[in-house]
Amino acid sequence: MSSLSDRLAASRAARADRARAEGVDPEELVDPDGVTPALLLAQAAVPPPPSELPPAAETTAGPGVEVSRRRDMAQADRVEELKRTVHAQLLTQLGPQLYAADMDHDELASRVRTVLAEVVGAQDRPLTAAERQRVTQEISDDVLGYGPIEEFLRDPDVSEVMVNGHRSVWLERKGRLVPTEARFDDEDHLRRTIDKIVTRIGRRVDESSPLVDARLADGSRVNAVIPPLAIDGSALTIRKFSEDPLRVADLVRFGSLTPRTAEFLDACVRGRLNIIVSGSTGAGKTTTLNVLSDFIPTDERIVTIEDAAELQLQQDHVVRLESRPANIEGKGAIHIRDLVRNSLRMRPDRIIVGEVRDASALDMLQAMNTGHDGSICTLHSNGPRDTLARMETMVLMAGMDLPVRAIREQIASAVDLIVHQSRFKDGSRRITHITEVERMEGDVITLQDVFVYDHGAGFDAEGRTRGRLRSTGLRPKFLEKMAHANVTVDPAVFSREDR
Repeated sequence: MSSLSDRLAASRAARADRARAEGVDPEELVDPDGVTPALLLAQAAVPPPPSELPPAAETTAGPGVEVSRRRDMAQADRVEELKRTVHAQLLTQLGPQLYAADMDHDELASRVRTVLAEVVGAQDRPLTAAERQRVTQEISDDVLGYGPIEEFLRDPDVSEVMVNGHRSVWLERKGRLVPTEARFDDEDHLRRTIDKIVTRIGRRVDESSPLVDARLADGSRVNAVIPPLAIDGSALTIRKFSEDPLRVADLVRFGSLTPRTAEFLDACVRGRLNIIVSGSTGAGKTTTLNVLSDFIPTDERIVTIEDAAELQLQQDHVVRLESRPANIEGKGAIHIRDLVRNSLRMRPDRIIVGEVRDASALDMLQAMNTGHDGSICTLHSNGPRDTLARMETMVLMAGMDLPVRAIREQIASAVDLIVHQSRFKDGSRRITHITEVERMEGDVITLQDVFVYDHGAGFDAEGRTRGRLRSTGLRPKFLEKMAHANVTVDPAVFSREDR
C-alpha cells in the first residue's frame, strides 16, 4: 500500500492534467470517489495505524534501546571490575591489619578509608563522582561491615534482614516482607560475610557445624545455615536490635495495647504474678517482655536467661546469663535448663527467661512454685490454650516420667497470666488475649479471658485492622494474690466498653 503522501502527489498531478484539459482551477475538481485535496491533507495529518508503518519506522526505537542497554551493562561491568581491582589493592596494602583483634574499630575504619581514597584516586580509568562514591561505599561496607546488607542494618525502618542465597535478599520493613535489588557476588562472597559475623562473636560455621544461632555486638540476633543443610545456598537471617527500646507508651500508640490494659499489666507485674508471654515467631514477644520488665520495681534482683541476649532491662540490679553451644569437640555446652537451675542459687527476686523451648520448662515451673513469684518467660504457641499444651509437652521432654495430671497441677499452680500476641496480615503486632489461668477442674485447666481482641470492626481501605483489645467484663481471681503484695486494681478497668 502506498503512503498518503504518494497518493496526495499522484492526485495533484492527475488534477493538474485534468484542469488544463478542462480549463478550470485544480482545487475545484472532485475525484469520482469523492476524494478532494483537502480530505487527503486531513488524512495525512492522522498517524497511520501500526500495521501501516513502514519497516524502518517499526525498528527505529529498537536499536537505540538495545545500544543504551548494552552501554549500561558495559558501564556496570566496568564498575564491578574496578571494585575488584581496588579491593585487591586495598587488601595488599592493609593485609593482616583488617583482622587484627587488638585494633580499635574506629582506627581500622579510618585507615581503610584513607587507603581506599588513595587507591581509587590512583586509578587511570575515568570515574564520575557518583561512580567514585559508589565504589568507595561498597568496598568500605564489604571490608568494614557486612557487604551488600550493611546499608539495611543501618536503616532504622528495617527490623529483619533475610538472605536466601547470594542472589536473594529480603527485608521486613514496618511489619511487611519486601524484596531488594541487593546481591552478593557469589556464594563465596556470602560465606565470607557469614564467617566474618560468626568469628567476631567467637562462633564457627562449617560443614561439620553447618548452622549457628548467635548475636552481633549490638545485640542483633543472627541465624546462619550453610550447605549441605541449606540446599539452595547459604541462608542468613538477622533480626535487628533496637538501640532505643520500645516503651509501654509506644505499644499504646501502635495499637498493640490500650491504656486500660497497660494499666492492668503494670499492676500484674508489680503484684508479682507469674506471666507467660506467648505468640508465633515474629509476633513481638521479646518486645512485650521488655515492656513488662519496665514495671518491675528497681529494688528487686533480676536474673535474665537467654539463648541470645536481647532483653534491654533498665533496672540497676540485673544479672544477665546467656547459654553456650558445644565447642569443636562437642563439649562445654551450657543449656537454658542449666542456667535456670543455677539461677535459683543466685538469690533472685525474679527470673526472666527469654524463651522456654525445651525441658527447661520443668525448672521454670519449679522456680515459679518455690517462692520466685513475679517470674516472666516467653513461649511459642498459637493461643492461650495451646500455650498450656506446649508447656505440658516440654515438661515431658525432661524425661521425669511424671503423670500428666501432676504436670497440669504444677502449671495451674505456677502460672497466673498468659499474654498472647499475634502478627496480623497488615504487618501490625497486637496483643489478642490477656487470660487468667484459674485452677484444675477434673483433668482440665480452666482459663478465663480478661481482655480479648475484638475483630468486629473489620479493616480499613488500606487493609489495616480496626479492632482493639476489649474487656470481657470478668474480674480475675488473682486480684486477691495481688492484694497480698499491696497492689490493687481499679474495678473500672474491667468494665465492658461501648462497642
